Amino acid sequence: MADEISVVGGIDTHTDLHQAAVIDSIGRHLATERFETTPEGYRQLLDWLRSHGEVLAVGIEGTGAYGAEIARFLTANEVTVVEVDRPDRKARRDNGKSDPIDAYGAATAVLSGRAGGTLKTRNGIVEAIRALRVVRKSAVKARTQTINQIRTLIVTAPSEVRDKLRGLSARDLIDTLARSRPAGELDDPARAVKTALRRLARRYQALDEEIKEADKEIGPLVTKAALRLIALPGLGPETAGQLLTSAGDNPDRLRSEAAFAHLCGAAPVPASSGRTNRHRLNRGGDRQANNALHTIVLVRMKYDQRTRDYVARRTAEGMTKKDVIRCLRRFVAREIYRHLPHMIHTAKPLPQTA
Repeated sequence: MADEISVVGGIDTHTDLHQAAVIDSIGRHLATERFETTPEGYRQLLDWLRSHGEVLAVGIEGTGAYGAEIARFLTANEVTVVEVDRPDRKARRDNGKSDPIDAYGAATAVLSGRAGGTLKTRNGIVEAIRALRVVRKSAVKARTQTINQIRTLIVTAPSEVRDKLRGLSARDLIDTLARSRPAGELDDPARAVKTALRRLARRYQALDEEIKEADKEIGPLVTKAALRLIALPGLGPETAGQLLTSAGDNPDRLRSEAAFAHLCGAAPVPASSGRTNRHRLNRGGDRQANNALHTIVLVRMKYDQRTRDYVARRTAEGMTKKDVIRCLRRFVAREIYRHLPHMIHTAKPLPQTA
């Protein structure tokens, strides 16, 4: 009977259809089936899995993208969900690539213990922060692109246009161009450049206003989610929001501060050889979280006396600036971990060196 055996599921996620597979407790392939990415499709998928036996766990590839909703649905129905990484290239070359193969591979990875990641929950205030930060980030990128386009047009503009704008600060430049009233025919290069610059300046202003509105929305949410975190020196709504987003609504999935440092790419990587004994910067992990740590370190190096004393001491010992920053990022990651919300901490007290 189906209810007398235990099974493990695997799901290869896509936009419109999810490919599901189920194996038994010794790894035998039992069945595979496709289901629509709709509420009814999710219910059918869960019923199908349970029809083969007791579901121990379900491995899902892409829980942060196409698999986000099915992961939420299964979790809400008390099914253990395990995050599965995409198979490496060697495995793809050896085993081939198809949706059923990937679904079976996800289930096998869970059964073997190769996949054991706890997925981020996306049903709390941190998910709200993440969604708002997506819009803000794209607006910042577009604003930077706009000012770069303005400066490029000025460089190649006729002298009568370029000379009037020379030496203006970015803010004065935008205000001047936005208030301009180009006259003449558009087939005149000078008039065309003035028109283009005016439109770009107004685009810059619109994006700047959008970013300010996003900051007004995100700031209170970050403070509400992690008041202790935002109070740390060197942190602001932007860096704290990124670190919260990287940790997720369930930061307790990170088993230790070392795991959090590894997630942020702040765990030191051994780079020793022969008589050389050293560590290097970690180029893995969540690069946005790593960038947030880097920003915090730079702010502390300038304004925090404790950090400035630490930099002076390690520099006097012969450590390079790059290695000092690497050590500081590790210290900051440890401190931030202890102030993440809803976290039960058992770590030792922080060293007072940074």
